[in-house]
Amino acid sequence: MAYDLEEQEQLAELKAWWQKYGNLLLTAVTVVLLGFAGYNGWRWYERDQAKSAAGVYGQLEQAIVARDTAKVQTLAATIQEHYGRTSYAAIAALQAAKLSAEMGDLPKAAERLRWVIDKSGHDELTMIARVRLAGVLLDEKKYDQALQALSFEAPASYLPTVLDRRGDVLVAQNKTEEARAAYKDARAKADAQHPLRAIIQLKLDALPPAAGS
Repeated sequence: MAYDLEEQEQLAELKAWWQKYGNLLLTAVTVVLLGFAGYNGWRWYERDQAKSAAGVYGQLEQAIVARDTAKVQTLAATIQEHYGRTSYAAIAALQAAKLSAEMGDLPKAAERLRWVIDKSGHDELTMIARVRLAGVLLDEKKYDQALQALSFEAPASYLPTVLDRRGDVLVAQNKTEEARAAYKDARAKADAQHPLRAIIQLKLDALPPAAGS
C-alpha cells in the first residue's frame, strides 16, 4: 500500500526517532523486565526458604519436647546457617538458648542469644534476646555485661520487661536503691493488665526498707 506524503513524513520522523532513542528504550525495557523477573525470583526464593526452614523447625520442636539437647543444637545451627534470613532462624536460636540455659549450659545459651542480636535482623526478637541474654549473664554473675545488654532503646510496651530485668541485676549487685528505682519505673510503665505488674510489685515488697523510712 502506497503512503501519502503526510504518512511518509510521519514514518520518516519515526525512523529518525528510533535511530536516536531506540537502543536506549530497549535497554530501559530490558532493565525493567529483568528487575521484575529478579523481584519475582527473589520472592519465590524467600517463600522456598521459609518453607524449608519451617520443616527443620518442626523437627527442632520435637527435639525440644524430647529434651534432646544435642539434636536441638544441631537443628538450630542448621537453620541459622542455611535459613538465617528467615524468622525461623531467630526463633530456633531463642528456643535452643532457652533449653541450654535450663540444662545449665549458659555459655551455649549466650552464644545463641548473641546470634539473634547480631545476625537475625528481626527487631522484636532481638529485644527478647537482649533481655534473655541479660538473664543468662546475671546467672553467670557477669553483672556489668548484663546491664550493657539491657542498654538499648525499647518501645514503651517493652520497657516494663527491660526495667524489671535491670532491677534483678541491680539486686544481685546489692544496689538496693537503684533496684528499687528500676522496679518502680517498671511498675509505672506497666498497665494494670501487664503480666509482669504483680511480679514487679512482689519484688518491690521483698526489698529491704529504704534508708530513713
